Amino acid sequence: MTQIGNGNARHRVSLPDGTEITLAWAAKTDTGLRREVNEDSFIAQAPIFAVADGMGGHAAGDFASAAVVTRLAEHGGKPVVATADIDASLHRAVQDMSRGAGVTDEGSGTTVTGVALGMISDEPTWIVYNIGDSRVYRLLGGVLEQLTTDHSIVQELVDAGQITREEADTHPHSNVITRAVGFHEAPIPDYRAIAVEPGMRLLVCSDGLTKELTSYGIRHFLVANDRAEKAAAQLVDAALGNGGRDNITVVVIDVLAVARPAASEQSDGGETARA
Repeated sequence: MTQIGNGNARHRVSLPDGTEITLAWAAKTDTGLRREVNEDSFIAQAPIFAVADGMGGHAAGDFASAAVVTRLAEHGGKPVVATADIDASLHRAVQDMSRGAGVTDEGSGTTVTGVALGMISDEPTWIVYNIGDSRVYRLLGGVLEQLTTDHSIVQELVDAGQITREEADTHPHSNVITRAVGFHEAPIPDYRAIAVEPGMRLLVCSDGLTKELTSYGIRHFLVANDRAEKAAAQLVDAALGNGGRDNITVVVIDVLAVARPAASEQSDGGETARA
């Protein structure tokens, strides 16, 4: 298990167009109650955030998730990240994994999901990326939305109308994913761009959280806690309280304010703060 970055109560990012975005974030991980080793890794370091859930056996899974977040961390401290940067990091991570061949006969692999600050058509944007069944959620105006689609057998069954979303949560093949980083395959992330809006809260999490909490439970803890640190802690505690069957990792990111260049000479009223 590799942790890169710490929580931050207030961090200002200056984008190339002069926009200033103020963020707060917190990350928390736990081995859970049934696993001996934590194979999850995360990076929480503006402008990039990610959770990776390793697979392939204890040593191999830990190695794979660490390789991914370590490569993504090379973009830490930059103002923005592009999809090409993420693609390059994931390909380098797969190369790193191949040099570690022999950890297990099956090889090593990991999911990865996260968000990164970027610029698209000169607009500040969250770039949401995903491979596997870890997830990104957005809370805005009290509404929780899952921004990623799982790459899993059960998701394909849901999409085909063969099982319901509720049945998927208890399906015997709920752990079988259809896409990963590693296992000698090219990493192919799904990408989605969303606007950076003041007052929004993002959650990046491994399936150790979503196995134990429904979307209603996740929304409850995100709404009930103003501070990212407290929200992250209560989400992990709740997942442990519901069984903690897997490693649990969460990263909570808040957009506290967005100040456009035209408002740079105004007072604090030029920023829209999160309530």
